[in-house]
This record gives sequence, structure tokens and C-alpha cells, in this order.
Amino acid sequence: MRAALWLVALFGVAVAGALLAGNNHAVVTLFWPPHRVDLSFNLLLLVLLAAFALLHFALKALSVVASLPRQARRWRAQQKERAMYAALMDALAHLLAGRFIRASRSAENALLQEKNMSELIADVGADSGHQPARSQQLRSLAHLLVAESAQSLQNRGVRDQHLQQALEGAGNRTVLETQEGIQLRAARWALEDREPRVAMEWLSQLPQGAGRRTLALRMRLKAARLAGQTSEALETARLLVKHRAFSPSAAQSIIRGLALELLNTAHDPEQMRQVWLSLDEAERAMPELAVHAASRLMVLKGDASVARHWLAGAWDVVMKPRSDLSDTLRVKFILALEDSLESIDAVWLARIEAVLQARPGDANFEYLAGTACLKRQLWGKAQQLLSHAVITLEDVVLRRKAWLALAALAEQRGDDAATQKAYRQAAQA
Repeated sequence: MRAALWLVALFGVAVAGALLAGNNHAVVTLFWPPHRVDLSFNLLLLVLLAAFALLHFALKALSVVASLPRQARRWRAQQKERAMYAALMDALAHLLAGRFIRASRSAENALLQEKNMSELIADVGADSGHQPARSQQLRSLAHLLVAESAQSLQNRGVRDQHLQQALEGAGNRTVLETQEGIQLRAARWALEDREPRVAMEWLSQLPQGAGRRTLALRMRLKAARLAGQTSEALETARLLVKHRAFSPSAAQSIIRGLALELLNTAHDPEQMRQVWLSLDEAERAMPELAVHAASRLMVLKGDASVARHWLAGAWDVVMKPRSDLSDTLRVKFILALEDSLESIDAVWLARIEAVLQARPGDANFEYLAGTACLKRQLWGKAQQLLSHAVITLEDVVLRRKAWLALAALAEQRGDDAATQKAYRQAAQA
């Protein structure tokens, strides 16, 4: 459509020119004493147009000739820029291939090309299309590649030198992401050198948004664990779980391991209570944590009722007949509950009897019920339950403790033969 309109306009101009020139009989006379020149008006218009066109093209040619040196400098700057980017890509390729010396040389070559190009840019000016922010970003990345190669070669002096230069070049707000990347790499290098404190310092310098990224949180978790800051590591792991950085099973395993380490840091009952309250509700419902916390509380001479209260949160999970918990964990749960049965109340006794009625053939719970009856001085029922449980108990610890309890009951009755037999079985167990 546009071509058709142009064609119509061209025909219109041709028709107008023909009408104007065809009937124009005007004559222009030029007096140049002693000469007189008569020209038709049409010829004079053509001469003027030709002179204008000639002058225009002459001026344009002079402008092109005058700009040749500038164009030559611009071309050289473009060539150096291409060489600079080629050197930077070679450095990255060598680094990925494990050729750290070649990567360092290529990155230094890129820096040299960038320096020479900057000198030409000052002469070329804004017409070169060069962006100073991109130049700073490229310079910082080149320094970072040299520092990365030096880190792989264990040359800390060169690494720190180029790291500082990379940070200085990335100080502009337009290349803020480059600066964040450099700080993350510095934190990773500190972790590789087993310097968690230095890594934490680098991570603390990140902006709030960058510090909550998955990569930064992973490094913070590793640094906190290396530094022995279990509470910080647990909090970071919770954030990673919210970001879905781990699979569900891996997340539960990591949280459980860190929580166990945190529980081990308590050295008195009050510290243990504070640590337990610092855990999330889902974490306190984990049977492994409840068992470990209750056992350690009893080792620290804590309140038995508090230990039973902690174990109550995991009671339903442990008592499920088809739960995924291992028999070893159930045995640990029973041992932890047994340690806190000195002041057992009727509520807990009824709870244990209900489980025993629901699972009459389970020797582990028969042992627990027998121990509970023993604590309540129900000697006859304790004798019956322990005698039946000791026959089928598979766990060595429970079987030995059951025989010792039977020995104590026999000794209380004054049955020396039964006492000796029970002690002998306990020793064999």
C-alpha cells in the first residue's frame, strides 16, 4: 500500500513538472558587462538544482573524509572489544575444563584488552556505543575469573588481590547483581578453606533479599554447622525447607539431626527446657527428638513429669502398630519412659494398660507395663507381666533389665533359688 501511494505521488510530481515546464516561456537575462546571457527559466532551474546537488554531495564527501580518523579509531575499539569478549569466553571455558593457569592468563588478557579499549573510547566518544557500566561489569567478571583460578591453585595472595579489584569495579548500582555474585563466591571460597567465620561475614554483607536466596541459605547452613552454631543452622534449615530446597525425607533428616545436636548442647534441666521450647511444634512431635530430649533430661536429673509430658506428644505415633518407626526407636522410647516412671500417675498407668490390651502379644509393651506396675508397687501383676515378657523379648537391654527386675522381686519374696536364676539369666543376657 505504501509503495502504491509513493507511485501515485511520483506521477503527480511528474505531471505538475510537465505542466509547469511545458507552458513556461519565461526568459532570464544575466548581464555581465560587456556580455549579456539569455537563459530560459526552465534551464536556470535545472542549473540551480544541479549546483545544489553538487554542493551537497561535495560537503558530504568532505565530512566523510574528515571523519575517517574517527571511524578508524572506532573500528579499532570494536576489534579490541571483540578480542576482549573472546578472551573472557576462553577464560570461562578453560576454567570449566579445569585448566586454571590458562583461564587466569585468558582473563588477564581480557583485562589488558579492556584497558586498551578504554583509552580508545576516550577519543571515540559517545558514538562508539560503549556502555561504561557494562565495561565495569566485564572488568569485575574478569577479575573474578582470575580469583577463581587462583583459589583452585591455592594462591590466596593473587585471589585476594583480584577479589578486591572485582569488588571495586562492581561498586556501581547498575552492576549490583555482579557484586552480590562476587560476595557469594568469596563466601564459598571461605567454606572451601574451612573458615566459617569469614564465610558468615561475607554472607552478612549481602542485601536482605540476596541473603534469603537458596544458594546463600545453603552456604549459611554449612557455615553455621562448621562454626558450631547449631541454633543458627537450625533456623537456616527451616528457611530452606520453606523454600523447598530439600526433598521431604532429606528435610526431615536434616532438621532432626540439627535438633538433636541442639539438644545435646543443654547442660542442665533449665537449658534443656529452653531448647525444647525453641523447637517447632512439628519438631517436638518427632519421636526421635522426644525420646532424646526425655532421656537427656533424666540424665540431667530433671523433672520426670516434664519428661513424660514431652514423650506424650509422640505416644500416639509410637503406639501405631503399622507406623514406619523402627523397633530400635520403640525400645528407646520405652527406656526413656521407664526412666521417668518413678512418679507415674494413674493417667499414665491407664494409658499403658490400654495399649497392652490392644497389643497383648507385644513383649516390649508387656515389659513397660510390668515396669510401671513395679513402680506402683503392684508386685503380683509386675511379676506376671515381666515373667511373660522375658520369654519373647528380643532386645538385649530390655531382656537383661527384665531379669534384673524379676531378681529383685524374687529377692523381696525371699526366694533365693529364683533370685539366683534371674541374676544368672541377666548375666547371660
